[in-house]
Amino acid sequence: MQKTHLGLIGYGEVGGIFCAGLAPQVESARAWDLKLADPGTAEPLRDRAAHDGVTLCASAADLCAASNLVISAVTASNTVAVAREAAAHLQPGTVFLDLNSASPGAKRAAAALIEAAGGHYVEAGVMTSVPPYGIRVPMLLGGAHADALARRLAAFGMDVKVVSSDLGVASAIKMCRSVMIKGLEALVIESYTAARAYGVEDYVLPTLQETFPSIDWSEQGRYFYSRVVQHGRRRAEEMREVANTVREAGFEPWMAAATAEKQDWVARQAAQGVFEGVQAADSWQAYADRLIAAGRQNAS
Repeated sequence: MQKTHLGLIGYGEVGGIFCAGLAPQVESARAWDLKLADPGTAEPLRDRAAHDGVTLCASAADLCAASNLVISAVTASNTVAVAREAAAHLQPGTVFLDLNSASPGAKRAAAALIEAAGGHYVEAGVMTSVPPYGIRVPMLLGGAHADALARRLAAFGMDVKVVSSDLGVASAIKMCRSVMIKGLEALVIESYTAARAYGVEDYVLPTLQETFPSIDWSEQGRYFYSRVVQHGRRRAEEMREVANTVREAGFEPWMAAATAEKQDWVARQAAQGVFEGVQAADSWQAYADRLIAAGRQNAS
């Protein structure tokens, strides 16, 4: 099997997890991130790379020159821009795996750039949160080169399934799922916070439990709040791509657009310090109380 020289664009939470999991199994592992240019954000990335055996690159050009498998793991709005940057420097025959949560239209635009440069584009739909699974997170692959890459990734212990040789199918599956999952996050935060403000949560949650008994609604609420507080801005970007996906299908994306606004609103609250001191393991009530207090303060 071909030796793999891995290049990871976007050394954030997801990129860091993939690099750490794959570095021991590949010939070399490199990463590049815009944050490396800022001394204030570069140091944690350098510490992580040193721990995981990952070489950090000064530019996308340096990374692409040394890699035959490039993985893009950036924010959704940068999907096409990163493909354009990589396309200018890719070695012919390099496989470009796009993990980003972007619309089918954006994935096709990115693919056109990579293929025109002599690369082999494969789209991926990452079907659930990465941290609990690591590199074994379930992923759907699509594109003309998906079958060959799937065999390569499976040898690394990754959970991949090819859904189509046509581009856009894997991303459509991911995006349509996100209408539900990210939408449910937004609905829970709005419902629970309002119920807490009215003092009726002890009536509302039992009715949910009765209707959907397989879900622990209190624990699910805690998880939803914690993830949106931590990753609301990234989720909002994804939901704007979800809205584009719905729009590309010929429908007005009212629900996806509203979910993006809710996710972004929570992210702004977090940036303003509303949740300072609240831990991920704290109850959903701890998060809701902070939102209620902030709302009352702003109203006064």
